[in-house]
Amino acid sequence: MHILLTGGTGLIGSALVKQWLNQHTLVVLTRDPARALQRLGPEVSTVQSLQQVDFNQIDAVINLAGEPIVGKRWSHAQKRLLCESRWTITEQLVAAIKAASSPPSVLISGSAIGIYGRQQQQFIDEDYQPFYAEFSSELCQRWEQLALKAQSENTRVCLLRTGIVLANEGGALQKMLPPFKLGLGGRIGTGEQYMSWVHLQDMLRLTDFLLQHPTLTGAFNATAPNPVTNAEFSQQLASVLHRPALLPMPTFVLKLMLGEMADLLLTGQRVIPAKLQHAGFTFNYTQLHDALEALQG
Repeated sequence: MHILLTGGTGLIGSALVKQWLNQHTLVVLTRDPARALQRLGPEVSTVQSLQQVDFNQIDAVINLAGEPIVGKRWSHAQKRLLCESRWTITEQLVAAIKAASSPPSVLISGSAIGIYGRQQQQFIDEDYQPFYAEFSSELCQRWEQLALKAQSENTRVCLLRTGIVLANEGGALQKMLPPFKLGLGGRIGTGEQYMSWVHLQDMLRLTDFLLQHPTLTGAFNATAPNPVTNAEFSQQLASVLHRPALLPMPTFVLKLMLGEMADLLLTGQRVIPAKLQHAGFTFNYTQLHDALEALQG
């Protein structure tokens, strides 16, 4: 297949490039070709503008571009950047797909389980309503609505509602490891909030699964079938590292450090991948301990 990828230098995007490099022809949209070359290697074609792409020659578009949501305080300027870095490129891709006489057969577009907003203990599948009204939910709702405009009899749209992707080379786990390795880790706040996680390898496999199954459309929860509470996650990570997990992070300290963004870590969702499992996808890592052991054991 001839695949156009945005967000190709991110955690998931760069891993997808490595997975697909010998199977498909890849074109990566990037603002920084030198960085993309360094991260992805010389075999990958890069473009700096969608005007350089003939969408009549593209079979699939994978849209993962967006400013990382965790890392900086959510000032008004940062919120605007988080939104525009997702919404603008999605609008441009949809316009290009719709303008093509022989458009790509599929758009797989990013989203996140943050679309559900903070939830309590109930299990949440793709049909769950209502969303809790807050910034992360509004960001993802608009992102999905824009992507769905590409849907036609020629192009199907799949939305990846991604959870916490566990990998050694980036993402949440990389940020958590230093204190936990020093025995300074622990639950965040009450620890009762749910963490819906997925091993990077399963994230790549399920993306490929959606690419290969032409009847699948709509939103898919990209999370393993067994979410855990933050307290349980902390205990299991400490156990795999053979360290104690005795130092909780108080709510007020996190809010002082991160402001509104702290809510992402203090609240959560208990998400299950109902549609993927119904479609026949099987996860290699269904239990958190196995996923952490595979990464860190």
